[in-house]
Parts: sequence; C-alpha cells; structure tokens
Amino acid sequence: MDVQDCMLDALAANYNTEQLMAQGKPVTLYTPIAYALEAGGKRIRPRLALISASLYTSDTTPVIPVAVALETFHNFTLLHDDIMDNSPLRRGRATVFAKYGVAQAILSGDAMYTLALTELAKAPSEKLPFLLKVFSEMTLGIMEGQQWDMDFETTNDVSIEKYFEMISLKTAVLFATALQMGAYCAGACEEDCQKLYQSGMAMGIAFQLRDDYLDVYGSNNSFGKPIGGDIRENKKTWLSLRAAELARINNDCEYSVALALENDEGKVNAVRNFYNKCGLPEESECLIEQYTSSALNELDALRNVDPVALDELKELYRGLAGRKV
Repeated sequence: MDVQDCMLDALAANYNTEQLMAQGKPVTLYTPIAYALEAGGKRIRPRLALISASLYTSDTTPVIPVAVALETFHNFTLLHDDIMDNSPLRRGRATVFAKYGVAQAILSGDAMYTLALTELAKAPSEKLPFLLKVFSEMTLGIMEGQQWDMDFETTNDVSIEKYFEMISLKTAVLFATALQMGAYCAGACEEDCQKLYQSGMAMGIAFQLRDDYLDVYGSNNSFGKPIGGDIRENKKTWLSLRAAELARINNDCEYSVALALENDEGKVNAVRNFYNKCGLPEESECLIEQYTSSALNELDALRNVDPVALDELKELYRGLAGRKV
C-alpha cells in the first residue's frame, strides 16, 4: 500500500506553483487539485483495488494506475459534492469551494475527472476495454445516486428501500468496482470478480450506514466536519427515515416537532434525543454488522487466493465497519 500512497502524493506534488509556471500552465486550475489530494483521507478505494489484486498476484504494479484513477475520481466527486451540500469543512479543513470559490471548485473538479481517465489509460492495454466499461458504468451510477440524494431533500415520500438503492449507487458501487477492477487486472476469473463486486456492494452500504451514524454521534474533532449536518440539511438517511417510520407507527409527534425547530443546535439535539428514545443507535449497529457479515461471507466464498491478502481485506472491512472517524 505504501507504493500507492507515494504515487498519490507525487501526483499532488506535480501541481506546485513553480513547475506549473515553468510549463505555462494555469496555476489556478491545478492548485485546488493539489490541495484536495494533499488532504490525504482514508484512501479506501485504491486500497481495495490493490488488496483485491494481491489476492491473485504478488506484483500489483499494473494495478497502480487503476488505484490512482479511483482516488482521483473519488476526490473529484467530493469537490462537487461539497458544493451541492454547502459543506464548509472536509477532513478537518476548508473544502475546496470554501477556500477557492464555487466556480474554481467546479472547474478543478472537472479537471480531476479528466486526470482520473488519464491515469486509468496507463493500465495494461489488453485490460482497458473492460476497465473503461465498468469505470463508466460506475461513474454514471454515482451521479444517479447523487441526483437521488438531492431529490430526496425536497421529497417527503422516501422509503427506506429507496434510500438503500440510493446509497448503493452513490457509495457502494465505488467500493464494488474498485475490488472488481483490481481483481480483473490481476487475472481473477469472472466468478471471483463478481463475488468481490457483491462483497464491495455490501461493505459500501455498511460504510455509508456508519457514515450516517457518525454524522449524528461522532465528534467534530475526529469526524473532520460539523456533526449534525445531515439533520440540519434535512438529509434522508437510514436514521431519519427509520425515525419517521416509528413516529408514524406510534403516532408520536415529537419527531416532527424536533424537525421544525429553527435553531440548528436545538434541532440536532432534539432529533438525536428522539433517535435515542427509539433505540436507533443500537438498531443501526445491528444493521451495519449485518451488511459487514454479508460482505465477509462473499470473501469466504473465494477459492485459491492468497490467505494473507484475504486476511488484510477482512481486517480492512472490520475497521471500516467499526470506525470512529
């Protein structure tokens, strides 16, 4: 994994002012990209690609372009996502649009998407047709999921089932495709690639459920962005939809009163109290464990893979499911 981290750090370092000026490049386009990549983050998606490849080969060098492309693409989505959510913080510091402006964040984000494709094109040529196909399918799926997420903000009639469809597209498909692409580059059979894809879908859902949980129950210092943002923005999450469902079943008006509060801090506290009263933190933990178990079961169905790499992937899953940040 260290090789991949160095590749991403080097990619960010390429956008320093002196080099760009010497090349006659518009510095203002690339500086926000370096800023975004330098923030680090968990770099989960490239790690998934590299670990899935290491299940089948000890030489993961051909997968590095895929890993870099996935991380660059992921960061592109964050630049635009932060604009749409009006989020001032990401990874404990100002978001790109908050620091450089909305127009610049849009343009630099578009450039990041192009750079992701440029990196992907460095993968082995015989693998490119399939890689480009699944990468494009993933990209469109994520954008469809983001649109659903935005639509849900102004729609009251959102089912829990529809929410799971949304996060499958917006979050889980990137996990699944990262695993699939890494394994494919390493020569895995079609059946194994599909098992890894399904494993990634389940783990991606568990990851998003944990993210929703941390937005309510995490801490500002460790989470890297203000706690309660989903509640303030009336985002549809499993917690909010399950709370609304229980309020209807029990004819309890406390939840609707909490949502109507105009004071942000008071609203977040009141909604959190209702979640606690309904036992939603515990129910959420059970749901996360359920999806994590499904993801691990798919891994157990793999045959003739490197046991060390398999253990590493399982450990990563458990860490993501139980993370505090």
